[in-house]
Amino acid sequence: MTRRQKRFGAGRAALTLLTALSALAGAALVGAAPAGAAQPGTEIAPGVTYDEFDIAAGRGTAHAHVLTVDLRNRHVRLDLLYPGAVAARATVSQQATAQGAVAGVNGDFFNISEAQHPGVQATGASVGPAIAGGRALKAAVPNGQRFGPALPPGTSTEDVLGVGVDRRARLDGLSFVGSIRTGEGRLPLRGLNQYALPVGSIGAFTAAWGSASRVRATCGTDTDRAAPCSTDTYEVTVRRGKVVSTADTPGSGPIAPGTTVLVGREAGAQQLRKLFAGERVKVRHRLVASASRIPYRFALGGYPVLDDGQPLPGLDNRASAVRTAVGIADGGRRLLLLALDGAPEFRTGLTVAEVASVMRELGSKDAFSLDGGGSSTLVAREPGATKVAVRNHPSDGVERPVPNGIGVFSTP
Repeated sequence: MTRRQKRFGAGRAALTLLTALSALAGAALVGAAPAGAAQPGTEIAPGVTYDEFDIAAGRGTAHAHVLTVDLRNRHVRLDLLYPGAVAARATVSQQATAQGAVAGVNGDFFNISEAQHPGVQATGASVGPAIAGGRALKAAVPNGQRFGPALPPGTSTEDVLGVGVDRRARLDGLSFVGSIRTGEGRLPLRGLNQYALPVGSIGAFTAAWGSASRVRATCGTDTDRAAPCSTDTYEVTVRRGKVVSTADTPGSGPIAPGTTVLVGREAGAQQLRKLFAGERVKVRHRLVASASRIPYRFALGGYPVLDDGQPLPGLDNRASAVRTAVGIADGGRRLLLLALDGAPEFRTGLTVAEVASVMRELGSKDAFSLDGGGSSTLVAREPGATKVAVRNHPSDGVERPVPNGIGVFSTP
């Protein structure tokens, strides 16, 4: 049993597996290559091809757009698409064009609205951890604070899809470890650039966060996203290792390089109130992988649906929707980036269980679900073009601004 299987609750009963396979029987590819076969289609760049095909699903016909990425090709790499800040959004095509990607898909679920907290602005920040260019941008929010469908049993907001410096893709978990060292001792740090902090904790915000308000970080609880915002908050700004200012409520606006803003709620706020202007403070933090010891070049959140060729137990087989997913094949050397079409004739989409089945039929050993619905977008360059074009039909009729995505890059 692999360490990854242990995290996802391995040891499935035979009855569970038979039930899952039975539920997937309605999904079948039409006009696609058999599992494990080389994918036909249009070459976008060396090692990158694009294809599309129909899927006969339980609720009707779905239409898939798929990028096949061969990481064995030294000219190909993957990295995070994002608008330059964690708390910001842009369309996938805008992000891909700005960063010079030849193709890409949308990424993680995100803080899309704040109807439960009138007057509090939605940050647009993603749910899970994010790493771009080998640099940790953010950590995961508590499970109860996420947006998106219910997580499969045994998974969490810390689950990621990533590509290591070894150029292999894998599923993993990235937990946050941090501390604040003061003259009086050490305080625990439990968040980095995330739109929701655990109750009673302190979180760090850096220049990577952007200029969005930090108030949302103190709203809701670890189990109830809609719970009221905390009335006991405190903020401390640290620049070049010294406290330079304090405030009773979280602020907004850009954070200068070399500056860290510490936001506390409840017990965390009480701890921060003990700090004073001019005090020496050292803030440390990192993301720790649960399975791999190989550093990640990029990673982003979502949730796993296929592990070592088997669907995770408890996958939803009732709610159909337009979806985006990633499959891992050939020992992490080949990726399949799939986005469903949102045109009216295909909008019934797939269930999460059907997504796992489709990704396995395409040859994936592991698969990961990303944000769907109006967010599902796949872009790729046309032959000879210098900019990407949207290949599927987003279900909103236009591209939805999203916080991040997976970018496919081609180098000479």
